[in-house]
Amino acid sequence: MVFAQTPDRAAIQAQVAKRHDTAVKALQDWIALPSIAAEDRNAAQGAEYMAKLAREAGFQKVEIVDTGGKPGVFATLDAGAPTTVGVYYMYDVKQFDPAEWSSPPLEARLVDRPGLGKVIMGRGATNQKGPEMAFLTALHAIRDAKQKMPVNLVLVAEGEEEIGSPNIEKLVLRPDVQAALKKSIGVFMPMGLQDPDGAVTVNLGAKGVVELELVADGKAWGRGPSKDVHSSLKAMVDSPAWRLVKALDTLVSEDGNTIAVDGFPKPAPLTAEQRAQIARSVAARDEATARKSLGVPHWIDDLSWEQANERLVSQPTMNIQGLVGGYTGPGGKTILPHRAVAKIDMRLVPPMTRDGAVQALKAHLKQRGYGDIAVNVSGGYDPTATDANAKLIQAQIAVLQRNGIEPLLWPRLAGSYPGFVFTQPPLSLPAGHFGLGHGGGAHAPDEFFLIESTHPKVQGFDGAVMSYVDYLYELGGSGGGSTAAK
Repeated sequence: MVFAQTPDRAAIQAQVAKRHDTAVKALQDWIALPSIAAEDRNAAQGAEYMAKLAREAGFQKVEIVDTGGKPGVFATLDAGAPTTVGVYYMYDVKQFDPAEWSSPPLEARLVDRPGLGKVIMGRGATNQKGPEMAFLTALHAIRDAKQKMPVNLVLVAEGEEEIGSPNIEKLVLRPDVQAALKKSIGVFMPMGLQDPDGAVTVNLGAKGVVELELVADGKAWGRGPSKDVHSSLKAMVDSPAWRLVKALDTLVSEDGNTIAVDGFPKPAPLTAEQRAQIARSVAARDEATARKSLGVPHWIDDLSWEQANERLVSQPTMNIQGLVGGYTGPGGKTILPHRAVAKIDMRLVPPMTRDGAVQALKAHLKQRGYGDIAVNVSGGYDPTATDANAKLIQAQIAVLQRNGIEPLLWPRLAGSYPGFVFTQPPLSLPAGHFGLGHGGGAHAPDEFFLIESTHPKVQGFDGAVMSYVDYLYELGGSGGGSTAAK
């Protein structure tokens, strides 16, 4: 006997529509409370608020977990179902500079966006509070429509994703949390995956990441000044800033596009199937639109659209996020700074590991004579991979196809999330992302999530909510219906 009887979708959809204004207001309130790990801002309040949202959505057991860093949240919803599904949340967001925004980043105003419709604009709107609120709204709607929840849920939420999830294992692998997740068929993260034309990519993995700082310091070097001095002294005093620049230059090729670290782990080549997935995907996506949205006139080495995407999937990266040293205010200050910092992120692909990449970087700097430059790792994790035949993925494909969307399978998300903690032992579970709807501007000014869509193929907030309803019932064994709300 199938546990998840075919739901009354009309009743659920009516509750989604009825709850629309309340849910949008709840999203606005959540955006107004930014938890920013890098600034040590609102971690305790963010965890408490996350726990409150989980309780209100029907999770019977909700606990704030001490991780040694920012607190996590562990919650379970027992529906008495034979199938259990894990859900990964982040309640933290990236930093922001209000001066760069056209709308105040914490006010979450509803604004019109040409070609899309009405959006919520605010920090965390799409990454990830908008999709996460849509999923919680789906739980409210199922309950309010008096329908049977088709699966049990295990929720883990962290407040350090944006600094590389340094304590995610202390949350997920705590014995009772691990035991609860072990019962699940996999773990997914809510995400607005539709592009501006309505297409959806199903990611079968994600790159890993390492975030770190390289620090050149006169005192550690034993040369240069131990404090900032007058720039005229450069004629006879070494410069830590130039030392950092010279060290950075050894890490990459002449054009800065290929990692040149001695002994750096090598990526596995793309398989024939992965190349075929990329070819199918790029054929269905518009290169000009992608370039315009990114403000990029050319790809690396003037590669073709398909070659550029193959490189995106297959290659690790060494990126300079920022260079900080000396005086950066208006005008000049004529100093010779005693310290300079490069903020670096490295993206990794299988079979590379975080530890292997860091070890190679440290060994390279030492071998090249830069052993005094500190390598301060703030966070990071290994890449992930999930089989396309996993039920977690096949259910996504089924829901999308019923909505008239032929999903594009994609070998590996170029961005990163800490899915490794689910896909690697001891859990060894499938993991991925799912959700209709559209957003943009993650980590950037004017971040947004679509609320009311004017595009017939792109779902607004209510349509995103219904995509989670359909996904849960598909995972529970009872599919059917399509997401009609916009």
